Amino acid sequence: MSIKAIVAGVGGRMGKRIAQIISETGGIDLSGGTEVKGSVLVGKDLGHVTGTGNNSINISDKMEEIINSGDVIIDFTTPEATMENLKAAASNKKDMIIGATGLSNEHLNEIKKASQNIRIVQAPNMSVGVNVLFKLVKEAAAALNDGYDIEITEAHHRLKKDAPSGTATKIAEILAKVTNRDIDKVGVYGRKGMIGERSNQEIGIHVIRGGDIAGDHTVTFCGKGERVQLSHVAHNRDNFARGAVKAALWLSYKKPGLYDMMDVLGLK
Repeated sequence: MSIKAIVAGVGGRMGKRIAQIISETGGIDLSGGTEVKGSVLVGKDLGHVTGTGNNSINISDKMEEIINSGDVIIDFTTPEATMENLKAAASNKKDMIIGATGLSNEHLNEIKKASQNIRIVQAPNMSVGVNVLFKLVKEAAAALNDGYDIEITEAHHRLKKDAPSGTATKIAEILAKVTNRDIDKVGVYGRKGMIGERSNQEIGIHVIRGGDIAGDHTVTFCGKGERVQLSHVAHNRDNFARGAVKAALWLSYKKPGLYDMMDVLGLK
């Protein structure tokens, strides 16, 4: 029996690709999609918009109207829209895959609270490769803790609204935890002017925005006489979409709770 998935923001770059990956994957079917109120896509055939073939399912601007057509909501929209969809998922006991970035601590607390009753996978990046990078960064930081300065560089397309990326923020949190630092105190977001010498505790985080870069992340450990670099380069959005669909299939067998891609991939 196939899982039925509703894709929020299905007309967007990520939403459309997730819908297409669903159509190529066994065990999961596209059962609905939403777009923002006022979008020209509302009321249009879901399959026609996503390029997966007409299926007589119309795109809606109200999650509540279509939520019973699915088992899981896959959401890569905005924090505000994600929270609204989370309310609908919690009220109707539906699973949720959350890939939205720019979530505040308040948003994360709401997600955690909802996970007491429903199954949720929430991760800033659902690429298999990026989650392997998270694990490697953790191991490298533990081994190179003393005597190495840590810098993070990330690059994304010119249309990305939040900075730094959720992935870069997650990397910074991992580094801070392993090295016993408080990222709110040691995080340095770009540098300008006469700032003085770099402290041993700083974790530098630098952002590039331009063109159609799908997502690049590099962590550099700078020591005396050498540098160690760990990088991930996304060539397109397919890895993120495939990861989200993989998470939806994995989640259907779990108990209510809050999971991340490290759980899905067995990397913990």
